[in-house]
Amino acid sequence: MSAPHGSRLEEARRATVRDLRARGIEPFAYAYDRTHLSTEAIAAFSSGREVAVRVAGRLVALRPHGKTTFAHLEDAAGRVQVYFRLDDVGEEAYDLVQLLDLGDFVGIAGAMFATRTEEVTVRAAELTLLTKAVRPLPLGKTDETGQHGGLADQETRYRQRYVDLAVHPEVREVFRVRTRVISHLRRLLDERGFLEVETPVLQPLYGGAMARPFLTHHHALDRHLYLRIATELYLKRCVVGGLERVYEIGKDFRNEGIDRLHNPEFTMLEAYQAYADYHGMMELTEALVAGVVHECAGATRIERFGRTLDFTPPWPRAGYVDLVREHAALDLAATTDAALRAHLATRGVEELDAMPRTKLVDEIFKVFVEPNLVDPTFVVDFPIEVSPLAKPMRGDPTRAERFELFVLGRELANAFSELNDPDDQRARFEAQGVARAAGDEEAQQLDDDYVRALEFGMPPTGGVGLGIDRLVMVVAECESIRDVILFPMQRAAP
Repeated sequence: MSAPHGSRLEEARRATVRDLRARGIEPFAYAYDRTHLSTEAIAAFSSGREVAVRVAGRLVALRPHGKTTFAHLEDAAGRVQVYFRLDDVGEEAYDLVQLLDLGDFVGIAGAMFATRTEEVTVRAAELTLLTKAVRPLPLGKTDETGQHGGLADQETRYRQRYVDLAVHPEVREVFRVRTRVISHLRRLLDERGFLEVETPVLQPLYGGAMARPFLTHHHALDRHLYLRIATELYLKRCVVGGLERVYEIGKDFRNEGIDRLHNPEFTMLEAYQAYADYHGMMELTEALVAGVVHECAGATRIERFGRTLDFTPPWPRAGYVDLVREHAALDLAATTDAALRAHLATRGVEELDAMPRTKLVDEIFKVFVEPNLVDPTFVVDFPIEVSPLAKPMRGDPTRAERFELFVLGRELANAFSELNDPDDQRARFEAQGVARAAGDEEAQQLDDDYVRALEFGMPPTGGVGLGIDRLVMVVAECESIRDVILFPMQRAAP
C-alpha cells in the first residue's frame, strides 16, 4: 500500500485499476446500499444494541498488520474505524484489502464491536470497492486516529477546493455553517410573511449600488447586457406591483478588486417591506443576524478573532457625521474637497485627484472610522450625496435615512427608507449621470423604467441588503471571504 511519490504513484494506482479489472472487479461502482453513517453506527453500538451495519466512505488511514488491517473510513458525518481480518472476510476479499489506497471509497458490511482500547469499530464481513482514487490526496501524516490534512498552500486550496474539502474536515464544516446561515435567514423571513422571489441576473441597465458592472452580449437580441450588481431596483418594482414583503438571496457581480473582503461574485440577501422605514429595517436586521448567530453558535454573545462580540439586540446607533468628527476630526459640512484629499493623503491613499466628493467622503469613512467599529453597530443618517436611493432624513434634508451595520470593522448590511418620489429619484439619477460624465465609473445610470414604476406609486418602503459571505465569515471565524465561497475567483493558473 506504499508507492513512490508523484506521477509514479499515480501510475501505480492506474496499474492497480488494470489489475482489478483483470480479476473481474469493477473499480468504479454504481451504487451502494448504506444503512448507517459513521456516527449512527457508533451510536447504535454505544446504546448497547447488537447491530449489523453497512457503512460507506473514503479511506483516510490504513494500517496493515499481516493477516489483519485497521483502517479509518470517513463519511459526511465523521469517521469510524474498520477492522479487516483474513479469517473474517476470506482470502479473495483480503487480497482486495491489500490493493486499497488512501482516498479510495469503499463499502463495508459487518457488526460493531469495541477494541481493547475501547474504540468502537466495524468488524468487516464484506468489502466492496466503490471508487479507486487514481490520484493520491495530500493527506499528510496519518496515525491511529486517522488525523490528516497535508494541503498547506492556500492558493492551491482555493483553486482545487475539492481537494481542500476532501482533506480538511474543518473546511467542510464552514460550508455546513454557511448552509445553516442561509436556511435560517429564509425561515425567519418566511415566518414574517416575506415572499422569496427571483429577479433577472442579466439586466439591460445595472443599478441599486455604486459599482462597476460586468458586460456581456446577447447574440439573438444583438444587445449588450450587464450582470446585476444588486437586486434592489427589481425587488422594489415588485413592491410597486403589490408584493408588499419580498426578498431574494442571490448572486451579485461587481467588477472590482479582490481582497480578503471582496470577491467579484458574491451572495446578498435583499429584503423590502412596504409601510416600513429604516427604523423597521434595523429591527429586522437585528432579528435576522442575532437569530443566525444564536442558531449557529448557541448564543448571541460569542468569542471570535480574540474578541467578545455581543449580538443581543438592541445594538448601538451612531451618526455617520458624528463618527467622522470623532475619528477623523473633520466636520464634513465645512470641509472642502481639497481638505478631504489632504487628510486622506496622510494615510497613504492614492489617486485622490480623480475622486469626486462622494468618493472622498466614502474614503474618509473607510479609512478613519470603519476600523473602530468592532462591536455590532448601526451607523445611521448618511450624507444625502452618498445615498442616491434613500429618502431625505426627516428634519435634516442634508442627510439620508440610511444605515449600515458594521461588525469587526466590516460592513455587513446597508438599508434605507426607500426613496419613492419619482421626480426626486430622476433628479438623483441625473446627478449621478453628471458624476459619470466627470469620470466616476461607479455612479449609477438613469433607469427610466424604474422611475416609471415609481410614477405608478410605491408605498412607503424599507429595504435592507445583507452580505451573506461576510456574515458567514463572522459566524465561522474566517479571515478571508475566499474561505467562505466554495469556488472563489482566482487569477489564471500558472
